[in-house]
Amino acid sequence: MPIYMDRHDVSDEVTASHVAQLHKEDLKIQHKFDCRGLTYWFDGQRKTAFCLVEAPNKEAIKNMHDHAHGQLPHRIIKVDDTIVESFLGRIEDPEKSKKTKLNIINEPAFRTIMFISFKRINLKKQYLNTFNPFIIKIINSFYGRIVKQELHSFLVSFSSVSDAVNCAMDISSEFNKEDFTNIKFNIGLSAGVPVTEKDNIFEDTIIKSKRLCNTVEGLIVMSSEVKDLYESEHQNKKINTGLVNTLSTSDEIFLNNLMDYTDKIWHKSDLKVDDYSQYLGISKSQLYRKIKSLTGVSPNT
Repeated sequence: MPIYMDRHDVSDEVTASHVAQLHKEDLKIQHKFDCRGLTYWFDGQRKTAFCLVEAPNKEAIKNMHDHAHGQLPHRIIKVDDTIVESFLGRIEDPEKSKKTKLNIINEPAFRTIMFISFKRINLKKQYLNTFNPFIIKIINSFYGRIVKQELHSFLVSFSSVSDAVNCAMDISSEFNKEDFTNIKFNIGLSAGVPVTEKDNIFEDTIIKSKRLCNTVEGLIVMSSEVKDLYESEHQNKKINTGLVNTLSTSDEIFLNNLMDYTDKIWHKSDLKVDDYSQYLGISKSQLYRKIKSLTGVSPNT
């Protein structure tokens, strides 16, 4: 039977205890709708809750919630349990919570996503046999979970923003101590929740981290949200701007509009820079300066 994750945007008055009670009510009647509630996450700061449910379809989940307590989800997506566990660390209720009368799980599903991209420069493939374990060791030391590893990239999930940022900076620091002069790498950091308007889990955040890594100039590039969260966790300790490039909110919006448009029209053989200027509503000279400052290359490139 397929597994789904739903999202509930709750009011300011809702607490972890309230959500635990709703989860308990679901479990009482789930069999009537051929559902099985696996677990949930609750974020008191962002006022979001996410339920993981095994069910025949989305309608069954809606009906279960409606009959149990009337709190319908705002969005439901189909997920893979292995991928969910890779991102969030579990697919069932934690054991310690089962010992309590109410299964209170006050744990957010908000994650910081790191995308590492690297390439060999005049280098034999076997050289990566040393580089990959080097990266994995540092990721593990900061409690990162490797969601996907390919020949030239890593996709990693972190529960802690601080762990993600410190991991990126440690990779950069340790990289310079090792003999990896023939490998070039970049790191992108973004943060978000698992269910948005996209069809796949953490899709928005993954796309942003990849774009920051592969498009924006800089060894480590992070979103403004990651920067703000990191500095708030460290009593406004400033990020090392010599090592990290942080995009402003307006630059992030520009970059995503630029890349979304590119995804739509890249196949056009008559594509011109003027098409971008017209779509983004800025002059050709403004477009040149903006893209050059963000990516280090010209719009034509």
